[in-house]
Amino acid sequence: MYNIGKIVNTHGIRGEVKVLRISDFDERFQVGKTVYIDKGSKESTALIIDGHRVHKGFDLLHFEGYDNINDVEHFKGCYLKISEEQQTELLENEFYYHEIIGCEVKTTSEELLGVVKEILSPGANDVWVIKPKKGKDILIPYIEEVVKTIDVEEKLIVIEPMEGLLD
Repeated sequence: MYNIGKIVNTHGIRGEVKVLRISDFDERFQVGKTVYIDKGSKESTALIIDGHRVHKGFDLLHFEGYDNINDVEHFKGCYLKISEEQQTELLENEFYYHEIIGCEVKTTSEELLGVVKEILSPGANDVWVIKPKKGKDILIPYIEEVVKTIDVEEKLIVIEPMEGLLD
């Protein structure tokens, strides 16, 4: 199961919830789609979206059969998830964050830099945060000039560092 959003609050009295989106795919929240809510137990509850709108930067969702604020109050703080089968096929050279996080990063000269621990999205391109064995985190821009190969099966990324990148 993969997180696509976090329910941060209820909205109104008719059972809507305010969701902080963690997904780049708008279609995840379309009416008729099934999502799962993780309430911390081993079992996830399947919910069918029967209402969606965007309000002040949040996705407001309504679920089939949950028509009152009291029905959804206990969802606050829970994550909305999708199953692996619900993931969208990506184009070549596109990856899900969970495929990149945890990969080892080496230079083209075989020097091990560390492991990708986080991905930042500050603007034009993503920035990968590499956790080395010792020292400060290394920030690597996800651009063609730097990232040479990505093998998600082997969990290995090879980069060609630009001058000053590793200083």
